Amino acid sequence: MTKLWSGRFTGDTDKLAEEFNSSLSFDKKLYPFDILQSIAHCKMLSECKIIEKADADKIIQGLNSIKTDIDNNKLKIENAEDIHMFIEAELIKRIGESGKKLHTARSRNDQVATVFRLYILDSIKNINGLLKNLINKLIEIAKNNLDTIMCGYTHLQKAQPVLLSHHLTAYCNMFYRDILRLNDCYSRTNEMPLGACALAGTTYKIDQTITQKELGFLAVCQNSMDAVSDRDFAAEFLFCCSLISTHLSRFCEEIILWSTDEFKYIKISDKFATGSSIMPNKKNPDIAELIRGKTGRVYGNLFNILTVLKGLPLSYNKDMQEDKEAVFDSETTIINCLTVFIKMLDGITFDKEKLKASANFGYVNATDIADYLVKRNIPFRTAHEITGKLVLYAEQKGKKLLDLSLLEFKKFSEIFDNDIYAAIDIVNVIKGRSNLSGTAKSSVNKSIEHLEQKLKSL
Repeated sequence: MTKLWSGRFTGDTDKLAEEFNSSLSFDKKLYPFDILQSIAHCKMLSECKIIEKADADKIIQGLNSIKTDIDNNKLKIENAEDIHMFIEAELIKRIGESGKKLHTARSRNDQVATVFRLYILDSIKNINGLLKNLINKLIEIAKNNLDTIMCGYTHLQKAQPVLLSHHLTAYCNMFYRDILRLNDCYSRTNEMPLGACALAGTTYKIDQTITQKELGFLAVCQNSMDAVSDRDFAAEFLFCCSLISTHLSRFCEEIILWSTDEFKYIKISDKFATGSSIMPNKKNPDIAELIRGKTGRVYGNLFNILTVLKGLPLSYNKDMQEDKEAVFDSETTIINCLTVFIKMLDGITFDKEKLKASANFGYVNATDIADYLVKRNIPFRTAHEITGKLVLYAEQKGKKLLDLSLLEFKKFSEIFDNDIYAAIDIVNVIKGRSNLSGTAKSSVNKSIEHLEQKLKSL
């Protein structure tokens, strides 16, 4: 195929260099957005009297026919440097001379930047939809576990009792922040580079607001050099994907731990587990492990684009072709991970008795002994020391704190009375933490209501 830029050249591109230079193998997925952008550009050229309306009509009809044929697998995308050159060459093949007018007042530099932004804007909508579904699924599980007690951990050591619903809504907040981050990324991506041309703008009397409105962009990029060389939006998108992956990985780590014989808090559905080729007893949480493992490739894509961009002079450089695969891979990875994770959650059953039992060990109500003393005018540091000695004593005696007699309590402070047992009962320990962000059922209910309201406002 003759190159659309071949006029200045006297010979053919080396076959190896041509293959190395081509991005068609991966950027062909941009075709709907490239055609959308070209139609908007064509309408603008016509409205500004830069090309004849008859030519514009033929171009738009030709572009729509190309999209239809690609959609229906009647047109194979091949033998071109990239998707943009493929579509333009196919257009000229179909409608002749009129097709050669499409690229007026446009460069591949601003064309590619615009199409790439359109793609990422669409990706953000899709990922945010999945994040909302995930949060709603977690809220549903939380509502079914408003009375399920479990042990909360710090340093992976037993810390204090909490409600399972409180634990789950912690992840809701993480995923909600992911939505907000993507929305912020969306607003910064939502500026149109088209009209910047190669780097300096154009001498044609174009009206960029026409294409901006046609494509639904919020604004037009204000500097033509920045417009064609900016890939901040792609790096930011990859950062957002990386944090989503981080949150999924943390959750999967807990699912993996909770499914072990050592914890036995949950059972994963057989549909989302695998067996061993040699050990008949095994049921492996492979899906959760894979989601956790895919975090590495998402992080790698972020480092990829940051490294590509770090030494580039203004304005456009061919290095930027390396931005697409990183974005495409992370987008696909995140969508796949979210989709399978949501389905996996449906197949998880919680052992409520085992979870509650976990909160009866590890002296998780010790803080409440210190609080009991403080509320009786003992300074906190003194109360902390008394409680620490009590815990050590109980450990040495092999007793739980609730199993200590009042006489034993009084060995450490005469302040203790019979009401200490109610104060350190696990149910009361949780119920007492009714502050705004606490683990009490009343607080969790308010937290869920707040989350649901925030989701509706998005």
